[in-house]
Amino acid sequence: MPSFNWPLPGLRAFRSGAAPDMPDVMESEHLISLHFDGRSVQSIMSRAAPDALVLGYTRTMMGFLLLQPAPERICMIGLGGGSLTKYCYRHLPEASITVVEINPEVIALRERFCIPPDDERLSVVCADAAQYLSTTAQTFDALLLDGFNADGVPPELSDAAFYEACHSRLSAHGVLVANLLGEDDSPQLGENIARIRGVFDSSVALAPAEDSAGNIIAFAWKNGAPLPSLETLTKQAVQHAAQHDVDLVQAAVRMEIGSNCDWMHQGA
Repeated sequence: MPSFNWPLPGLRAFRSGAAPDMPDVMESEHLISLHFDGRSVQSIMSRAAPDALVLGYTRTMMGFLLLQPAPERICMIGLGGGSLTKYCYRHLPEASITVVEINPEVIALRERFCIPPDDERLSVVCADAAQYLSTTAQTFDALLLDGFNADGVPPELSDAAFYEACHSRLSAHGVLVANLLGEDDSPQLGENIARIRGVFDSSVALAPAEDSAGNIIAFAWKNGAPLPSLETLTKQAVQHAAQHDVDLVQAAVRMEIGSNCDWMHQGA
């Protein structure tokens, strides 16, 4: 969920006036967006390219491919408008994808946002993510956290127990990717970073999200290795270039920028 003001000019409401957790849809000639509170955007879809990653933070999140280039099993927490789901479904044809979404009203909008129906590769599960991860026996090569409600990230999706559950559900070379919402001096952001580091130790990289001053993308992995060099990350990005619409070199650079930032006041 990016942090710029909403609605944008030219958009009209499709659903509004509902309870706080009831999703609203705004639409224009070229775009459809999902949000809860009339300001914070959950997702934007281009009508011309439904599986394109319109919002910059989603493109940064795809940087997990630089750390796990061939995921076979992907779990996503939070469906929203399905941007990451649709992108991975199209561009990672060898991967099976499980999406956990607690809000049935969000799932009910999947056709409007051109999210494919469930099949042998894609499963959308209506469940509490914390309970799901604590009870499933499945492990995942990539675990993408992008679960929000009208108030932001629910506490149960950002406490130490939840990150421990994420760690336990990752495969040996699995990668956790978390969209962290908050300004640089936000105490909540710093506490969240500290909890992730408390579980993954030094195997954590923080990247400022593309096109969003209020989003930090956290990457954490299980094998204990440090973040690869920018040269290594860039080589990996170039290898993916033919398969992906996303500029993964941009994600590599943002990881490098994050590694050189002073995060001492944010969870160190």
